[in-house]
Amino acid sequence: MTDTIRVLLADDQALVRGALASLLSLEPDIEVVAQVARGDGVVEAARSAGAVVALLDVEMPGADGLTAAAALARELPACRSLIVTTFGRPGYLRRALESGASGFVVKDTPAEQLADAVRRVAGGFRVVDPVLAAESLAAGPSPLTRRETDVLIAFRTNPTVAGVAAALHLSEGTVRNHLSAAIGKTTARNATEALRVAADNGWLLGTA
Repeated sequence: MTDTIRVLLADDQALVRGALASLLSLEPDIEVVAQVARGDGVVEAARSAGAVVALLDVEMPGADGLTAAAALARELPACRSLIVTTFGRPGYLRRALESGASGFVVKDTPAEQLADAVRRVAGGFRVVDPVLAAESLAAGPSPLTRRETDVLIAFRTNPTVAGVAAALHLSEGTVRNHLSAAIGKTTARNATEALRVAADNGWLLGTA
């Protein structure tokens, strides 16, 4: 008899968690043993519940799914992670795999394919959405440095040079230089457009 695959679900939307739990619970060899709404609760919940696969959303409070995947790989390698997200962005896939995730699928994946992805990840295989894999290869890695990424993230909530400088404890001249570099690398017309391009490509998550 095959061992039951113990699964943790991490998503900040209760309706999504409930739907995923209902779908997976229909599978005779899969048991949902824990559910969390925050990325920073994933490792402890997985450890307490004895989960062997963690399904992680990308955007969550506390810690994003890519950071949670990295924490699992580092602190609880017996629990493998599968990113399941609405945001099928090439940069997210690359960062997820670099963070130690074992798979990456989008939320509109058919139920039977999602269950099969869970089984394959539990079995030690890597599962990646084929369309997203092709897009990721075409897009390549993020061209931004860590500091340029930090400046764009800060610009999202502090949309002035002075605001970014205060938030990151940098001089305004340094902020201008980093924004200028980011604008050039994203072939944008201004910082707002550079931020949009970086976000659309998934270059602003998992930097912790």
